[in-house]
Amino acid sequence: MKKILVVPDLQVPYEDVKAVSNLSRFIKKQKFDQVITIGDEIDLPQISRWTENTPGWYEQTLASDRDRAVEVLWDLQVTDVIRSNHTDRLYNVIMKKIPAFLALPELRFEKFMKFDELGIKYHKKPLEFAPNWIAIHGDHGSLNPQPGLTALGHARRHGKNVVCGHTHRAGQSAFTEASGGVLGRVLRGVEVGHLMDIKQAGYTHGTQNWQQAFAVFYIDRNRVSPVLTYIEKDGSFIFEGKRYG
Repeated sequence: MKKILVVPDLQVPYEDVKAVSNLSRFIKKQKFDQVITIGDEIDLPQISRWTENTPGWYEQTLASDRDRAVEVLWDLQVTDVIRSNHTDRLYNVIMKKIPAFLALPELRFEKFMKFDELGIKYHKKPLEFAPNWIAIHGDHGSLNPQPGLTALGHARRHGKNVVCGHTHRAGQSAFTEASGGVLGRVLRGVEVGHLMDIKQAGYTHGTQNWQQAFAVFYIDRNRVSPVLTYIEKDGSFIFEGKRYG
C-alpha cells in the first residue's frame, strides 16, 4: 500500500514553528512514499503587490526567507511542490518590472528555491498523485467559507477528486451522482488547512476561519482513502493512536 502526505500552506517566514517541527518528526517516523506541498511554501511579502510603495517593499530579507523555506522543505522531506499564487509572485514582479530578467534561469522559481538540489519536482499543472485524484493549490476559482466545499467545487469542475490548499481551511466534502437507484460517480474534495502562525497574519486583523491540519492518502491499487488530521493549538496532533508534540 502506498502512503502519501499532503502538507498545507506554510507561508515561510510566517510558519508555525512548533507545528512544523512536530510534523517533521512525524514524517521521519512514518516514511512516506511521497510528500507533496500544496503551494504557498514561501510567502514572499517583499514582492507582493500589496507591499509595493510601502516600507515592506524595501526590506532586505528575501534571501533569508528563501533559505529558511529551503530548510523547512528539506526537513519535511518534500518530493513534490504545486504552483500557487504566492509563489507566482516572483514571476509576476519580474514580468511587471524587469521582464528581461525572465531570461535568467536562476530567477525561475524552481531554481530560486533550489528544487534541483533538494530533489523536488515542481508542478505547474494539476498533479495526478493517485487514481482519479489531483492536487492543486486552489486559487483558480471561487472560494466557499465552508471547509471542504471549495475543494469539492474544483472537483466538480475537473471531473476528478481534488485535494487543495489556499483557503487555509480543513475539511472534506463529497458529491454523489445517482439516478434510478443506480450509483454513478462520487466526487470528493479535501482541503488541507494551513501551517501558519496566525499571530503573524496581520492582514486578517486577528479574525479568521482557518484550521491547521494535514492529509495522509492511503492508496491500494485503485482504492484511495484520505485521512485528514487536525493540529491542536499547541502544535500537537494524534495520528493512528499516537500523539506527536
